[in-house]
Amino acid sequence: MSEPVAQLQPVLDAASESRLASFCDSPTLILPRVSFVIPTLNEAENLPYLLPRIPPWVWETIIVDGRSTDGTAEVARRLRPDVRIVMESRPGKGAALQAGFRAATGDIIVMLDGDGSMAPEEAIRFLGPLLSGADLVKGSRFIQGARSEDISIIRALGNWGLTQIVRLLYPCSFSDLCYGYIAFWARHVDCLDCDCDGFEIETLINLRALKGRLNVVEVASFEAPRINGASNLHPIRDGTRILKTILRERMVGNNPRRPLPAPVPLTGNVESAGELGLGR
Repeated sequence: MSEPVAQLQPVLDAASESRLASFCDSPTLILPRVSFVIPTLNEAENLPYLLPRIPPWVWETIIVDGRSTDGTAEVARRLRPDVRIVMESRPGKGAALQAGFRAATGDIIVMLDGDGSMAPEEAIRFLGPLLSGADLVKGSRFIQGARSEDISIIRALGNWGLTQIVRLLYPCSFSDLCYGYIAFWARHVDCLDCDCDGFEIETLINLRALKGRLNVVEVASFEAPRINGASNLHPIRDGTRILKTILRERMVGNNPRRPLPAPVPLTGNVESAGELGLGR
């Protein structure tokens, strides 16, 4: 028996001793593979500020392009030859993320915006809780150590109101509902069952994680201003869609989510949502 196991003998049962012995004898520690999923629509000017900062430990970077007209895919490929490009014909952030989730081959999926407002270096903060037992980790701009330099007063008030509604309707203590920096174990894709196309996708993921009794953890995050271009978010329209999503999910109860089709084997580094089986 190895020395570490012998020292812990009084407090270990047989099964624990066997697992610890295997760990001590193992020459390497295998870490989970991490897939970054980045939805884009005309973000060619922002990607040079984002993609070079992707941590080297990331398993794969997936750009889901909503048929951009500014050469977003070409810029991404030039910046990172290993990037995977998925073309999505349906409009909306939700549709893009669905395509990215289907394409991801990693054990952990990290959602990251393509406008430069989210720091890819922060992803390590999300991995810690996941490796410690969390199922899903969401960023918050409103807890200690966090802040936003991008959110407007109107958006902040709307986000606060929607967050309070969720806290009343669901057993949770969320501080920031409508923020898209989220990481989760890929095995929970079926439980989350994302089936909306718009910005309400982040709210839907959070609500279905709660309804699926997943262990959800919030971590502090800093939201920087968008580097170039204008946001595609429309506060009134998208806020209304988020509210409808909250009420609908509360009414339908905790019915089991339908599973997504099995992933389709991919070749090369450019795919389409149709090839991934995402067409409706």
